[in-house]
Amino acid sequence: MKKLFSTPLTFALLLLLGLFACTQEENTNNDRNAIPDDVLHQIEHLGFSTENVIKEEGGYIVEGDIFLPEEMLRHNPLEEFLRFVAEEQYRTFNLVGGLPRTLRIAMTTNLPSSYSTALNTAISRFNNENLRLKFQRVSQYPVNILFDRAPNGATYLASAGFPSGGNPYGTVLMNVNALGTSPGTSYLATIMAHEMGHCIGFRHTDYMNRSYSCGSGGNEGQVTTGVGAVHIPGTPTGPDPNSWMLACIGTGVNRPFNTNDKKALSYLYK
Repeated sequence: MKKLFSTPLTFALLLLLGLFACTQEENTNNDRNAIPDDVLHQIEHLGFSTENVIKEEGGYIVEGDIFLPEEMLRHNPLEEFLRFVAEEQYRTFNLVGGLPRTLRIAMTTNLPSSYSTALNTAISRFNNENLRLKFQRVSQYPVNILFDRAPNGATYLASAGFPSGGNPYGTVLMNVNALGTSPGTSYLATIMAHEMGHCIGFRHTDYMNRSYSCGSGGNEGQVTTGVGAVHIPGTPTGPDPNSWMLACIGTGVNRPFNTNDKKALSYLYK
């Protein structure tokens, strides 16, 4: 079988003058009017912010790092998400099924070798929680989640999507031009684990008040739509300053799973 990936052994606030970075979004000059009104309407009714929407092949990136396929925008949003008005740990209705299960994770050779080390660290963070959902680094197909390089000119730091049909979202794109070739293992592992969190169904912890971690941005969606994200029982009803799923993170900051993150992971996948 042909190997397409480096082996395990080898291998959002906007960026503000390099002092503060969201792991999910970078400054973009996208004009809201460049996105069709009907698309913005569907995005809004799915419970996502319509600010700084980025058009990508096959869909749109919203809230800095969440990829919405075009087919999702054609669905009835009430079938996709439910939102509760509070700041807590959130999940989508769509989770990874077939537990216990091991997801195969790979990285293409388009990414620097330092990213391989960070990916191993991110995988270990999940596997150390002894969940029924485990992650295995592989170098051959089949692959459940593939880490690849974002296209040149990408205006986000990293992006991923949500599960569908009981399977995780299959691709995480990393913006090497913005992150650098060696940004620090713990920091990069935090970003990778965050995107893996989206792939298995997690929303941003500060979903209802993005300014909590990003400094600005407010609510990521509209309360009146009745859609968005589902609160995970047992997690706080107020802001959590250290969660790995906060929308934004300072450059170089390491956020391993805290107590509330572990509760959320355990509730969904243990």
